[in-house]
Amino acid sequence: MKRELRVGLAAVRRRPALLLAAWSVPEILPTACYGLAVAHATDAFLAGRTERGLAWLGGLVAAALFGALGARFVYRLLGDLVEPLRDELVRKVVAGALRNAQADGALARLNRQVEIVRDTFAGLVLVVRSFVVTVIGVVTGLLSLSPLVAALVVPPFLLGFLASLGVLGLAAARVRASLRADEELATSAGMAFAGVRDLTASGGEEFAAGLVGGPIEAQAAAERSLAKVAVLRKLCFAIGGWLPLVILLAAAPWLLSRGVSTGTLLGGMTYVLLGLQPALNTVMSALGDSGLRYVVTLGRILDTSDVPAYEPGGRLPTGHEVRLRQVSFAYGPHAEPVLRNLDLVVPEGDHLAVVGPSGIGKSTLAGLICGLLQPTKGEVLLGGVPPSALRVGVRVVIPQEAYVFTGTVRENLTYLHRHATAAELDQAIEAVGASQLVRRVGGPAAMIRPSQLSAGERQLLALARAYLSPAPLAVLDEATCYLDPEAERVAEEAFAARPGTLIVIAHRVSSALRARRVLVLDGSHAMLGSHQTLLTESTLYAELVGHWAPPARLEVSSDQIQPAS
Repeated sequence: MKRELRVGLAAVRRRPALLLAAWSVPEILPTACYGLAVAHATDAFLAGRTERGLAWLGGLVAAALFGALGARFVYRLLGDLVEPLRDELVRKVVAGALRNAQADGALARLNRQVEIVRDTFAGLVLVVRSFVVTVIGVVTGLLSLSPLVAALVVPPFLLGFLASLGVLGLAAARVRASLRADEELATSAGMAFAGVRDLTASGGEEFAAGLVGGPIEAQAAAERSLAKVAVLRKLCFAIGGWLPLVILLAAAPWLLSRGVSTGTLLGGMTYVLLGLQPALNTVMSALGDSGLRYVVTLGRILDTSDVPAYEPGGRLPTGHEVRLRQVSFAYGPHAEPVLRNLDLVVPEGDHLAVVGPSGIGKSTLAGLICGLLQPTKGEVLLGGVPPSALRVGVRVVIPQEAYVFTGTVRENLTYLHRHATAAELDQAIEAVGASQLVRRVGGPAAMIRPSQLSAGERQLLALARAYLSPAPLAVLDEATCYLDPEAERVAEEAFAARPGTLIVIAHRVSSALRARRVLVLDGSHAMLGSHQTLLTESTLYAELVGHWAPPARLEVSSDQIQPAS
């Protein structure tokens, strides 16, 4: 809990927080005055001094107006206080998801849990502020009214409040279970929705219902368990909210015998009924529901989204040679391996094309090289360091579905090289053949939106971005599949001439013919060599060149890899 509070406080800006506290002071005045005003007005009316009683009530109205002015500025400052926390959490969730491409529940954390934290934090700020203002005002008023009455009211109130804080620890585990059930339900529902057409067409509705039904029941059970905590909160409220009133009523004869007036006794009851009871009820509901959800949800976000800081004194890459040692990979513990016992070395400056039928594991190999996937067995090294441990720009990958965001052309092309000059930008655009596209949209300063670009145009922008990147290893994972053969040739020749290493996951044989070496994944062999070697020794490569049908088996073994010529 301390960590979550530190994160929340760290994201709060000091100036809005100080202004919020300053504008809360006027609200103390009406809270402190209404018990006094009721007490003195009652005594005045009982003594026949009507004008004096009305004056006290008029003063109470004036104090309330002064407090309302402070409340108005408090709400205006709330956004400046809360939004920095949301921004910080969004950065953490996105960074964690990018660092772990297979992170489960990242979408639920970004779409729902961050909003839960933001909204509950805003509510907690208001509730806790109001509670503190009320308690300070009530205690001040009670002491001014009668220290004896204050001694009877304040201790049971504090006892009930402290007991309610103890209940929070009992509820924490149940809130965590509710959040885990929520993530599992979001994941299961997403899987079912993604395949709804196939499930409907194949009569798999019952399977989909079973897939989602379990998480739904688990979430419902977690919510029912959480609701039981409300009984304990009611007991705490009875101690802190109603017991002071019972004590005050029971002690009324004794107080009157000690010189306490009827108005003073009524004023003390007013402080309990209109001040302490509502404040305690509100803060207990907020801390027991929103507060607990805030702490647990924020803890969940931090646990799953923290990105380890890069340690400069740790292992640093020495160059960018790619080396795979007995690498196997399977999508799940019971799935057949897509790659099995693969050994591969891609020296610095090489130009390697990976060919093979669809589904054979070419994109999987690219994901392993770039650290997007972790091998089931074996080791992948990039410059002697596992790719997942790298925190520097050693490699850049361009996937089939190119990433373009709403912004200027320059912003889209330079975010991997922030300090690129205008000449470097123009040279990258020209090299990959994107000049005509950039001129058509209005130049580097023009705004673009992904929906307004074709898939091929998005690929050209992604290629220019990767070309401009200082990363010495470029991996093109079918990154030109939406380009025509001539545009593909221009882009691949530009990357081949670019300093560094190029690995191309080829979808056309022409890409393999332009490469210095070719890795053929054929379902039962993995063969590495030059074009001449593979044309004579690899049946699949000859079939691919001749546009023949590829074999069906999808299994790769390293024991028959041939050395490069």
